[in-house]
Amino acid sequence: MNPLNHVAIIMDGNGRWGLLKKKSRNYGHRAGVNVLKDIIDECIKCNIKHLSLYAFSSENWKRPKKEINYLFRLLENFLKKNLSDLNKRNIRIKFMGEKSVFSKSLKIKLDNSELITKNNDRLQINLAINYVFKNELIHSIKKKIKQKKKINEKNLRSNFYVKNISDPELLIRTGNTNRLSNFLLWQLAYSEIFFLKKLWPDFTTNDFRKIIKKYYKIKRNFGAI
Repeated sequence: MNPLNHVAIIMDGNGRWGLLKKKSRNYGHRAGVNVLKDIIDECIKCNIKHLSLYAFSSENWKRPKKEINYLFRLLENFLKKNLSDLNKRNIRIKFMGEKSVFSKSLKIKLDNSELITKNNDRLQINLAINYVFKNELIHSIKKKIKQKKKINEKNLRSNFYVKNISDPELLIRTGNTNRLSNFLLWQLAYSEIFFLKKLWPDFTTNDFRKIIKKYYKIKRNFGAI
């Protein structure tokens, strides 16, 4: 059976879901948080060690300011309400992306979340906010040049936002969109990819388990026969 230590998810479709419900896009974003809580629980049950989530792309700044502000308030509130519980459950929080553009209060919450949970090892949640992989790669190359180090795979990986973990074996994207959207392009090179028509707020733990069951049946060759 294939090992499964790291699952990556592009949580797409919240805004569209809210509009389909005759509500606002923000209503959909709020509903998506509840799904996330369920998937975190399911990862622990399945003994998955790493969960990487695409929450906000650097390209999402093109969205209406009102929606962007709501998304960051939602993140702040999530951390405020859930950080203590996540820490008690031995869950580590890491953030991927450029944090310098965020408000002072959000940056403090992000830094504190990482600091408080840094020794936890039951599940590591890597949350990508203001993230695109191309920027991550450029950032790493610049660091290596400054350090006068060789540009090779090992050295480049050493300056990625999240280091010393295995690449995702599995990527799930909801929202009926079949693309990677600049998410972990290097790390996903050999991942098994599942694109779902369902919007993120409709994604269930049963859907998650079905995908994992399918994943275990895949013959993974990595270039071999």
